Amino acid sequence: MLQVKKLKKIYGDTVKYEALKEIDLTVADGEFVGIMGPSGSGKSTLLNLLATIDHPTSGTIELNGKNPHTMDQEQIARFRRKELGFVFQNFNLMPTLTVEENMVLPLTLDGEKVAVMQRSAKEIAQRLGIADLMGKRIPEISGGQQQRVAVARAMIHRPNLVLADEPTGNLDTKSSKDVMRLLRQLNQEDQATILMVTHDPLAASYCQRIIFIKDGSLVHEIRNTNGQKEFYDQIIDELAHVEEVENEF
Repeated sequence: MLQVKKLKKIYGDTVKYEALKEIDLTVADGEFVGIMGPSGSGKSTLLNLLATIDHPTSGTIELNGKNPHTMDQEQIARFRRKELGFVFQNFNLMPTLTVEENMVLPLTLDGEKVAVMQRSAKEIAQRLGIADLMGKRIPEISGGQQQRVAVARAMIHRPNLVLADEPTGNLDTKSSKDVMRLLRQLNQEDQATILMVTHDPLAASYCQRIIFIKDGSLVHEIRNTNGQKEFYDQIIDELAHVEEVENEF
């Protein structure tokens, strides 16, 4: 599915900052992978490169054998619309549009037929529990509902890879759990491949695998083998190790 080889990103000309240091990463089809690490570790840089928002200094990214960073701008835009789905911390929904109009935006940009868009929106809205919100505008619904709409928009065109950037960052605990259960459901039932950056151990515990990044390098990974509760405890312990938390008192 996703193959990253020797990915490097350096910022600056006179004063250089190496944000990523030859990252190697493989994500299999149907995996739900979390990326965690301290602030400034390179998590967002990695996600931006995968999302084609930024360009690598060196190394390659291939999604199903396609390297978007060898494409021209028009091809990249098409690749983004066809191959990728995005879920952001701030939802990134259009407030002047209805829930349904936000959901079908990727299909609208591809010139899909209205009947197809309406059918797809109805189907996914029912699955995600937002069918009764279709005619409402974004300011009229809660943050948790907005994130469900964002997930629906990310999934409506059946992308090969969903990139989630702190999807629970602006949500309360209940809404966070609802959104994470929703992502896990889409992963398990639809075999959706999801790569999620998060700082939240609870959100991370819904993943199958967690990759830890520090100072621009992948330093460790763990897998969920004994259930969510034990995985959560394992994530907490690993974060303390990666972030070098010590008993100072």
